[in-house]
Formats: sequence, C-alpha cells, structure tokens
Amino acid sequence: MSRFHLILFVFFIGNNGAFSQTKIGKYIKFADAQYLKGDYYYALQYYKKALEIDSNSIDLLWKYAETFRSYKDYRNAEYYYNKVYKREETRLYPNSLLYLALMKKQNGKYNEALKLFKLAKRAYAKTKKKYRYKKAKQEFKSCLWAIDYQNNLTKDSVYALPETVNSYDAEFVHTVHDGQLIFSSLRADSISNKEEVYSKSYKTKLFSSLIYDTVYQENKIINDLLIEDFNTGNGTFSPDGKTYYFSVCEDEGYNYRCQIWRTDYDNGSWSNPIVLPGVVNKEGSNTTMPCYGNLKGKDVLFFSSNRSGGKGGMDIWYTRLNYKGKEYYKPKNVRKVNSLDNDICPWWDTINQKLYFSSSWFPGFGGYDIFESLYEGSFTTPKNLKRPINSQANDIYYFSNNDTLYFSSNRIGSMSKKNPTCCSDIFTVTPPPIVFDDIIDTAITVEILNHFVKRPPVKMYFHNDRPNPNSTDTITKLNYLSTYQSYKGLLETYKAKYSNGLTEQKALEAQEDMEEFFLQYIDRGVKDLDEFSEILLIELNKGGRFKLTIQGFASPLAATDYNVNLTKRRISSYMNYLKEYHGGVFLPYLNETASNGGALLVEYSPYGENTADQQISDNPSDKKKSVYSIRAAKERRVEIQSVSFLKSENTFPLTVPKTVFDAKTVFNGQKIGAYFSMVNTSDTVVLIDSIVTSYNDIFVEIDSKTLNPNEAAVVKMYVNTSEIRGINARHIDISLIGYTEKQRLSIISEVIEYQKK
Repeated sequence: MSRFHLILFVFFIGNNGAFSQTKIGKYIKFADAQYLKGDYYYALQYYKKALEIDSNSIDLLWKYAETFRSYKDYRNAEYYYNKVYKREETRLYPNSLLYLALMKKQNGKYNEALKLFKLAKRAYAKTKKKYRYKKAKQEFKSCLWAIDYQNNLTKDSVYALPETVNSYDAEFVHTVHDGQLIFSSLRADSISNKEEVYSKSYKTKLFSSLIYDTVYQENKIINDLLIEDFNTGNGTFSPDGKTYYFSVCEDEGYNYRCQIWRTDYDNGSWSNPIVLPGVVNKEGSNTTMPCYGNLKGKDVLFFSSNRSGGKGGMDIWYTRLNYKGKEYYKPKNVRKVNSLDNDICPWWDTINQKLYFSSSWFPGFGGYDIFESLYEGSFTTPKNLKRPINSQANDIYYFSNNDTLYFSSNRIGSMSKKNPTCCSDIFTVTPPPIVFDDIIDTAITVEILNHFVKRPPVKMYFHNDRPNPNSTDTITKLNYLSTYQSYKGLLETYKAKYSNGLTEQKALEAQEDMEEFFLQYIDRGVKDLDEFSEILLIELNKGGRFKLTIQGFASPLAATDYNVNLTKRRISSYMNYLKEYHGGVFLPYLNETASNGGALLVEYSPYGENTADQQISDNPSDKKKSVYSIRAAKERRVEIQSVSFLKSENTFPLTVPKTVFDAKTVFNGQKIGAYFSMVNTSDTVVLIDSIVTSYNDIFVEIDSKTLNPNEAAVVKMYVNTSEIRGINARHIDISLIGYTEKQRLSIISEVIEYQKK
C-alpha cells in the first residue's frame, strides 16, 4: 500500500565488526522497531543483516517472511514462509502453513495453494472454532473457484492511467466530479531506485486531475483538504455536488484509525471541513471509506468500520441521513456482504441498486477481489466481478463513471522500482476506440459448453438408492435439486459413518476428506449444472439445435437389473429439472415447438453398475464401504457426457447465431466493427462463392472460404462512418457454391457529429 520512510540510523559496530550476539541483537531490535512503524523496507534490510550472521534462526526467518508479506512482496514471502514451514511444520508458528498457502494463491499458483489449504484444514482441525481453520476452509473453496475461472473468456481490456495520475507511489481512486478525477496518494518528495523514501511529511493526501477530451491532465494536490499531521483520502459527493465526504486518519505504523468528515464544495473551492457526529464516527473504532447513495428512495451513507456488532475486521455499514447531511441515524450492518475478514471500499450504484465492494474472504483470485450485491428488498449473495477487473493481487476502490470503470490495484503491471506488487495504481476498463459487436462465435459457444460437459462432464450425485428407494420404477416425480438438498443434509451422517472406528487423528482426516468430497464433487456438480443450463438456454434462445448425451451410473450394492432401473430414475430426476427450470423455459425446445426453431434432444444410456469401480464393496452388511465411502459415493451419479449440434432442417448449411449488430449511437469518423461467426452444420464441405455489398464504405475479412462439417469461420465486417449521418444500415450478402439462398449480415447505427468538450 505504501512506500516507506527513510530512517537515518547511525550504528556503532565496534572492533572491525566481529560477530557477537550483541550485534545481531541490535539488528533485530532495530528491524522490529521499523516493522512496528510500518517501515517495512528498512525492517527487511536489517533482518537481512541479522540473517547473514545467523541464517538458521527460524525466528528470524519468520520475521523476514512476515515483513515481506506486509511489504506485499508475495514472491519472497512465499519463499521464506516455505523455509519456515519445512522446518517447524506449524509447531512453532501455527500460521506458517496458512500464510504459505495464501502467498501461493496471491502468486497465482492455485493448484499448489489448494493442496496446502487442504493440509492446513487438517492441521487446524482440532480447533475448528478458531479463525485459522475457518480461513483455511474458506480459501480451499476459493481456490476451487479460482481454478474454474482463471481462464474465463473476456473481451474487456484493462488500462493503467498515465503518469499524469499514476506514480511510483500508491494511488487510490475515489470519484469523478466536475470533469476531474479525485484520488488519494501516499507520495514522497523523492524515491530512490531501491524504493527508499525521502519526505518531510509522508502522508496520504487528496489529489485531482482534470479530464480534458479524455486526456488526464497533470494532477494537483487539493491543498484545501490538507489537515496537518493527518492522512486524508477516500471521498464521495452528495447528489447536488455541494458536499464532499472524506476520511481523515491518524496512523500508528500504518494501522490507520479514521473518521469521516464533510466539507462544502462550490465552483472548485473547498471550505468548512467538519467531522461527522459520534453516531457515525463511533468512539474507539475505525470509520472510513464513505459513499453517498440512494437506497430505495432514502439517502444513505455507506462506509466501512471495525466497530462492535460486525462479523469481523472491517465491515460495511450504512446510515440514513437527511438531504443536507445534518442528521444521521443509527448505522446498520450490511450483514449479507460482510465476513470474518475485511470488507471495504463500498460503492453504491443508485440506478441499478447494486453495492460494489472489496473483500479478502469470498471466493476470488487474490487478496482483495471486487464483488457486487444487488439490493432486492435485501442484499443478494456477493458475486465476483471476475477477470480482468480482479487479479491475484489486491483490487479495491471500484466505481463507474458513464461508460468507464475505475479501480486501484497492485497487480503486476503497476508502476514499481523494485517490488512489482508494492503499490497500487489506478486502472480503467473503457470501451475500445472501435465499436465492436459481441463476438458471436458458434465454435466458441461449443467450446464454452464443452468446458462443462467434457472437462470434466457435468456430474450429478445421489445418495444410495435414491431417488425412490426400494423401487423398480424407471421414472420419478422428484427434481434433481430436491435429491441434492436431501443428500447435502446427510453430510454429518456420512462423516460419522466414514470415520467410524478410526483413531482420533485419522477420524479427523476422514471427516475432512468427506467434507471435501461433498464440496468438490456434489456441490460443484450443482454449480456446473446451473452454469451449463444458463449457457445452454442462451444458445437455444438464439435458435440453436442441440443434442445432450446423458449416462447414468450406480454403485454395485444391488443387482444389475435393479441398478439399471435406478439409474433411469436418476436420469428422470434430471429431466424433471430441465422441465421445471425457471418455470419451464426449456419445454418448447424439448417439445420442438419453439418459434425460433431451437430444439433440445436428450439421449441417454443407463449403464447401471456395469462400469462401476469393481473394488467397491457390494456387501450390504458393510455399509461403511458400500454406502458411506467416498469411492462408492463417486459411482452414484448421472453425467452430461457431451453436447452436439443437431442438423438443421433447413437445406441451407450455415448456422449464424446473430446476423445483425446494432452499434447504437456513434460519432462520425468512428470505425464500427462486428465479428459474425458461421458454422457448417451439414455433413459435407461448404465453399463460399462470394461476399457482395453495394456500399463503398464497407470492408470485409473472412478467415476461411472452405468449411468442413462442424467447422466455423469468422466474418469481420467494418464500416467507415466518415461520410455517414443519421440512422443507417449496411449489409453484406454471402453466397455459397451450389445454393441459391444467401446469408445476409448487417450493421445498423445512428451516426452523429463529433463535438469536442
């Protein structure tokens, strides 16, 4: 978060620097003092000197690792935590394994971190009420999530703001008002190449940068908001723009204690800064990061605070206030978005009634990720904004202004002289200069679908002999989600049965293994099913025609004929899920009555126990192995094995999910681009004969004119709007050899004159 003070330290070494405990003691004492002050750079220098004398000291290695973590040098922190853990295996420093795993995660090594969090859960299993066990358990889930989404597709691009705003110091973005970007920064008078800081007053201050014609001008300090010996930062305006709320903080070794203040703003001038009353700034607590909003017609001020009554660390709260900001009501805790860790940087989207914030608890890629929660009478479960907004580092202070998203991050790529993740810069996500359509690519669509059905297949798991036990029926009235909820309710039973008869430590490990099975297989299967269903529905709504191949499995506890019927019931529960999904939206496609021609065919094969693991017990008296073992539970499932295109009933062989791109309003001279994808859904090779247009302002590219069966081609269509005004449409027609029908692709837009601000 910060660069560090230069501490002038004169050290008498004595008699040619001979080794002595006095010498190493002085190094450690000085380093400890700098660490407590937050001067991590100098603490590292003197811990390093001490380690050069005694490299085997585990206490010194621990201090060194801790300081690297505080310095946000995740790579070195990982290296030294690993040294500590290998020597003491949590006996001396119980958190060594947890912190090693966290650093692995913040270095993007999610698979390695997952294994370590699993070890940490076992190491801390005897103290399940303590934070470190709960954190390890939550981070295990978080790594599973990160592994799933680390390569998710996105077209958004992230840009760092120029050096008129960003610097080698830390920048935290807050708002845009009156055509100027307002941010805070911890800046020194100068910084050496080794990140040594030279400054008379090293405090966080507020700055502004005028935005002229999309260019950020050289920033200026807001002198009117300087408060001697205090840090100032954060900030939000009232709806009329006349009141600015901000944070004023004192720091003790970078442990900030803040209060929220308000100041008047008029035509570029700031005046009358005053502290908010005690109902907001509770005595003895840290209250900071204000954000003004309107929650269902009521003016509120969101903020983050560690006051009593929260869930842990910094929580997000809000207080109602009158329009003039002179009366405040008892704050309420936004419990749905708060956690045991810090939940900070609230930003309220009044139009969409969404709360954005950063948290280090909920499933994410890094340290702090940015989340959103929709207000619908109550706040919804936080949803991660994913990449590219979130990274493996700390991503904080999100807000949007018009069509530009802003946030601060210390991700790799931020400005630094030595430690690449030392300090935050301000980043934006903005529309590209060319207006591109969504890349509607059928081949990509199939790849997305296959992500869930081939790597690995979508798997739905069942309790023994469920649904409808002791039955030879081949159908059930139950929806798969109902069977899943019942299965989830048996977790404690499974843990008890699976660990029965084992020693205390082995029993704890067996219970952890069972919890992980429920999380990694049963819960994950439902999550995959939900995401797969969403994508499938999107493609069907475009007129896609698909075939799902379903297979059923059972453990070998019952006779083969009985298991065949059992797997048919399990497949039947999935069909009920499809039929009842969101009120029956799949029914027209299942019945092939959809007006857009979309269709969904389900082909299934109940394998019974024929493919079951033959090492699984089929002894009904040995239920620990035949029913409650993980190996047996893995066999009781239904899989969506594959998705394939159905041949179109239309003789024309090209399937184009989207044929028209609406660019909406653009400026004249702006180039419009759209990517259209076509897939050959026939059994023969298709040859493109020609691409014809009657407009001379269109440019077209195609990556292939020969399409094998199920192969796709992308058509790139560009329109130069220099000579176009008003509402217009531009078309191209694609002809195939051997077919009289043509495929038309279109771009429509409204072109207006560009006017400089």
